Amino acid sequence: MSDDTIRLATIGRMLRRRRRLLAVLTVLGALVGLGVSLVVPPRYTTSASVLLPGQWEQRELLTQAEIATSSEVLDRAAAALRWDGVGGTDLRDRVGAAATDGNIIRISGTADSPGRAQRLSDEVAQQFVSFAARIAGEGTGSVAATEAEALRQQVVRTNRRISELADAADPGRTVESVQARTELAKLRTALAEAVNKLEQADGTTGKAGLVVMGPAARPTGEAPPTRVQLVAGGALLFLLLAVVGHLVAARRNRRPRSGQEIARAVGSSLLGAVDVPVDESAARREGRGPGGRTGRLLGVDAPWDAPEPRVSGDEAGRRIRYRRVCARLRDLLPAPRRLLVVVPDGDETARLAAARLVAEAGGDPLLRVAEVAVDRPTVPDDAGGSGALLVLGTGGRTAGELAGLAEACAEAGHELVGVVVAAPVLDPRGRTADRAPRHAAPEAAVAGPARGGSV
Repeated sequence: MSDDTIRLATIGRMLRRRRRLLAVLTVLGALVGLGVSLVVPPRYTTSASVLLPGQWEQRELLTQAEIATSSEVLDRAAAALRWDGVGGTDLRDRVGAAATDGNIIRISGTADSPGRAQRLSDEVAQQFVSFAARIAGEGTGSVAATEAEALRQQVVRTNRRISELADAADPGRTVESVQARTELAKLRTALAEAVNKLEQADGTTGKAGLVVMGPAARPTGEAPPTRVQLVAGGALLFLLLAVVGHLVAARRNRRPRSGQEIARAVGSSLLGAVDVPVDESAARREGRGPGGRTGRLLGVDAPWDAPEPRVSGDEAGRRIRYRRVCARLRDLLPAPRRLLVVVPDGDETARLAAARLVAEAGGDPLLRVAEVAVDRPTVPDDAGGSGALLVLGTGGRTAGELAGLAEACAEAGHELVGVVVAAPVLDPRGRTADRAPRHAAPEAAVAGPARGGSV
């Protein structure tokens, strides 16, 4: 798994083999989300719309949106609301403004109740309109008034000059003088009409301002994240973290799986690979104690990325494998052929293989099984023995643990003659244990195996 690309089939196998653990973690995540929803009070959000008449550029609309959430507007809104312990700074996280299509500024307010949210949005909208109108009046009102007054004074002087020109003309004695007086009268009338229209237009422009488009709607539901969203988010988060954690752990898993890898980790030669027929439930490692029962209950008593046990062949083929290992041992061991078979404690597949190997040996060589703890291995002494044989299951131990077993054998004075790798296989006929051969060794050969204690 560590060197393979993670595929959908790998994720599917992980989900299938760890479904109980993932279900428990998902429920735990949902409970955490529920707890967070109980701690965080519900929040409600609504919005009020403010219309900006006339032609506005996009950057001007953005400026108005910034003004709507400015400290001046929020301070005025907080003073008008008179909520205990709530100031303009506190409203900054509860109020938002955005420019939308149609020259509309949408002001949203968030509070712990629908009524307070509605009142907050309306008050901020009103304060924004008032503040914008005051800015517009201060910025342009004095200048416009000055220019209008100057224009009126200019019109008065112009009318006075027209009157002087009319009086200076020959009072109706000639046709030309009559025409001149008529033209001056028309000019005075046109000028007066122009000034009147300008004053009307100025009044209309001054009256055109920001408009609040009705009160904010009363919210009918909680603002995200709601309690349902928190519960679902917690469950999904825990599920994703569990899946990612399993995949990362599998990528970093460096446990030897093949026979050659295990032999290299031990530092000895591979004498053979044997099969141990088991059913599907027995193919998983048997945990011991409360932790083992919990592991079996959650489905974590065996590596999820281990390959599926293959279907076993016939009994004759399996016996041939064991006999070949026994024959190699006879060729390697000097007389007397006494050998200590070291099996890791808790490796059920290796234990069954060791028992079958003892039975197939028939006393030649004489094999004695010792189950050794892996965390702090201690191999028992065997004076007069010819060495030690390691029987290991596939993919159950790390390279460091295997090296520790080999060092424990050397510390006890046993020369490691080789390694036998046992792989669980599924018996198509449903048998869960090997049948001992007719020429099996006496019970004393395997009964009461010597166990290595922990230091």
